[in-house]
Amino acid sequence: MNEIQKKFLNDYLDSLTLEQRNKYNHFSADYFCGDEENANICTKLILAGEKTATCSMKCWYENEPELMPQVGNLMVVTDWSGNPTSIIETTEVSESKFSDVTAEFAALEGEGDKSLEWWRKDHWDFFSKVCEEEGIQPSEDMMLVLERFKVVHS
Repeated sequence: MNEIQKKFLNDYLDSLTLEQRNKYNHFSADYFCGDEENANICTKLILAGEKTATCSMKCWYENEPELMPQVGNLMVVTDWSGNPTSIIETTEVSESKFSDVTAEFAALEGEGDKSLEWWRKDHWDFFSKVCEEEGIQPSEDMMLVLERFKVVHS
C-alpha cells in the first residue's frame, strides 16, 4: 500500500469510533481485473453500487503468500494507476466450482450485461489465460473463492 492509499484508509479509520476501528485487522489496496480498461470500469461500477461481488481462483491462496479473503477485511479499491477511489468491506466469503457459479452471483459482479452467460465466457477467458501462465489446466471444476462486499467509504 503506498502513502496516498494509506492516507485514504487512515482518513476513513479516523472517522470511526475506537470500537468500530478495532473490528478491522486486515487491510489491502488493489484494483480489480487484469488490465487498465476493466480495472477502471470496475472502479466505476463499485462507486455506482452495481458491483458488489468478485471472485478469484482458490489456488492463488494455496500457492501464494496472499491470505484467503475473510469477512471484515478492508480493501482500498484503486484505479489502474493506483489512485484510491473507495474502501470496501468483505461481507461474505464462499467457495464454488466454476461450473456452479449462479446467475445471481454473476449479476452481483456487475460486469458486462450481468448475465451468467457473459460472466462464464469472460471469466473462463481470464482464468484460462492465468492458468496457462501458471502451468495449470483450467476446468469447469476449478475452485473459486466468491466474495461479496459493501462500500464503506468513497
